[in-house]
Amino acid sequence: MKVFEVNSTRVTEFLILGFPALNDYKLPFFSIVLLMYSMTICENLLIILLVSTSQRLQSPMYFFLGHLALSDIILVTNIAPKMLDDIIRGGSTIPYVGCLAQFYLYEGAVCAECFLLTAMSYDRYLAICRPLHYISVMSVKLRYSLIISSWLLSFMLGLITLLLVCGLDFCGSNVINHFFCDVAPLLELSCSDTTGMGIEIIVLSFPIILLPFLLIIISYVCIFITIFGISSTSGRQKTFSTCSSHLVVVSTYYGSMLIIYMVPYRGHSVPVNKFISLVYIVLTPLLNPVIYSLRNKEIQTSVIDYLMVCSKKNRLGVVGRIKQWLG
Repeated sequence: MKVFEVNSTRVTEFLILGFPALNDYKLPFFSIVLLMYSMTICENLLIILLVSTSQRLQSPMYFFLGHLALSDIILVTNIAPKMLDDIIRGGSTIPYVGCLAQFYLYEGAVCAECFLLTAMSYDRYLAICRPLHYISVMSVKLRYSLIISSWLLSFMLGLITLLLVCGLDFCGSNVINHFFCDVAPLLELSCSDTTGMGIEIIVLSFPIILLPFLLIIISYVCIFITIFGISSTSGRQKTFSTCSSHLVVVSTYYGSMLIIYMVPYRGHSVPVNKFISLVYIVLTPLLNPVIYSLRNKEIQTSVIDYLMVCSKKNRLGVVGRIKQWLG
């Protein structure tokens, strides 16, 4: 395996270990991850298809949900195929440029998810706390502004982090004890002084992770105050059900993200770090469509309608072929 360029000490590829301790559990773990990845893609593509075509799902909440599904697809597709290769081969190499590309797409998708969840919490705040002004405030112009700014800001902040990583020198070990190219393992491998960059990464995590999280908390404090002010129990339950799915997704996603990026990398073991990363990279994108669908009658009805339309088209197609065959 080539590690260094000729007449240079710069690393040209990295060895990603993945999960070297699997041993006899390699094939079952590979099968589970492959199944989860396949289900994630199908579920999120279905959400995007329904939001794009169903007349029932034209409200701003579903508009944001469709973009959240897109960010989930980008996130898991950027990581999972390479991770599956690492699992089955017991680790594999990735070119230096490929590692940076994976890191950049990962940063962009993670940032987009954070900003989209914040936009969705603002949408729930308006719908519950300011229902009379909801339609006028959450206009088509505002929702598109929130979406465009979320995606642009995500990949701009990701580009800043990428440029910081590109400034590092890698001249020693090229072994990444993780299942993808994340910033913390890259900092550990660098032979440059990473003290200043470590601080810069923490500073960048505030607008990416902490600030959106604080905005979400503020939104839900206002939402809970409004809900507790409702006199009837059934009214409180009905109102809470409109935001409970989003609250579950936020808790799962931000819980793991805060542990990974706001706690020092050496504060927890590598296996724990890998497990927590698996939660928000593989498990959360899988569960998001399920969580939003379980308590949402409109999505369930749209799925049933879509399946009925597909079934009707198939029946008509079969009947047509039979008539054609009979002449």
